[in-house]
Amino acid sequence: MKAGKLTYHHADSIDSALALNRRFEGMGKFMAGGQSLMPMMNLRMAFADQVIDISRIAALREVKAVGDKLFIGAGITHAMIEDGKVEDPARGYLRHVAAGIAYRSIRNRGTVGGSLAHADPAADWPTALRALDAVAVIRGADGTREVTLAEFQVSVMETSLADGELLQGVLLPRLSPGARWAYQKFCHKVGEFAHSIGAVVFDPAAGIVNVVLGAVGGKPVRLAKVSARLADGLDAQEVASSGFMTLLEQDLAASTSLDPASYDFQVHKTIIKRAVMETLKK
Repeated sequence: MKAGKLTYHHADSIDSALALNRRFEGMGKFMAGGQSLMPMMNLRMAFADQVIDISRIAALREVKAVGDKLFIGAGITHAMIEDGKVEDPARGYLRHVAAGIAYRSIRNRGTVGGSLAHADPAADWPTALRALDAVAVIRGADGTREVTLAEFQVSVMETSLADGELLQGVLLPRLSPGARWAYQKFCHKVGEFAHSIGAVVFDPAAGIVNVVLGAVGGKPVRLAKVSARLADGLDAQEVASSGFMTLLEQDLAASTSLDPASYDFQVHKTIIKRAVMETLKK
């Protein structure tokens, strides 16, 4: 199948992209890499009479320091991060995540902003950046606003972007020299969307201790009990203990509607356990 009839527009600035969208009463679709939008339109799972190409907007590929954080524009591709063309303030975490996204051809064109705005729970960046306490920078007719990534994604393929708004980029913290992290995911085959994702960022010096489960429910979720136990000084030997596993099961039960005896529940349990163990062994 192919997409229905559409009109293509090229925007050369954020303001022109927003103006075009206002002209179409918020019904135009922004397209950067097109790696999610076009397949969905081809399958008639997404519809747009007007497509606004924002891939050549320089401001969306900007990378700059903002206070003690790093701003990465929404138009930055996965490959740019993988290849080290963009600074990684998370000490190798971003490069590791980027290198595992789909296939190289997808990484060459797919963008960080596109992944976040598409809001597929099984995509990599929504979970990975949620674990970093990233902040979404949103541009609209009334100016710029910031939303934590925990609040940016609302549900399955639904975000807090209002009609006429555009994701400009994300603000990322700079992890301390003592920071540790892990990113584990389970796929039936290389390159496909994950069936379970476990992201852990442990940096008490920066005030970040997050264990996040992705590819489940409506959006990635922070496992509160496990995160708190990690912050209290969990060691690698305890991860296999009955006490830790009970905490993990309680978190999963609170975060999902899955039967604890189900295959999916056990997969998520295993992935989170592996991610926590990897973090503690670094």
